[in-house]
Amino acid sequence: MTTQAPDTRPGPVETMFAADEASRRLGIELLEHGEGTAVLRMTVAASQVNGHRIAHGGHVFLLADSAFACACNSHGAVTVAAGADIDFIAPAYEGDVLVATARERVRFGRSGVYDVSVLRGDEVIAEFRGRSRTLRTQNEEPQ
Repeated sequence: MTTQAPDTRPGPVETMFAADEASRRLGIELLEHGEGTAVLRMTVAASQVNGHRIAHGGHVFLLADSAFACACNSHGAVTVAAGADIDFIAPAYEGDVLVATARERVRFGRSGVYDVSVLRGDEVIAEFRGRSRTLRTQNEEPQ
């Protein structure tokens, strides 16, 4: 009887996230991911607050965008943002631990729509909607 060792090679999300210098330098961690989903965490650092001493919106957006990227790249093909919007619901402060949960809403052709909720504990900090586009491979027919 021959047993096959489990495949321990990193998947597309782990590979992409390992190369994501921007997210890693901000201390963003990939907690979990699955097909069309991802959960990331970031602790707001002193270098990430603005002149009002609240988390800079660009950093909150980046956390949500990174979760979106992990979710939409979970299918294997290289997928990029076609656009995104964010609604800031409540401020976050230095030391706050933010968790971004991305969920695929729909995929059609080479496009997709993903929602990301950013929370501090049970409190919603921001809601993000991203629109994705899968890049064509060299041999793929135009759609």
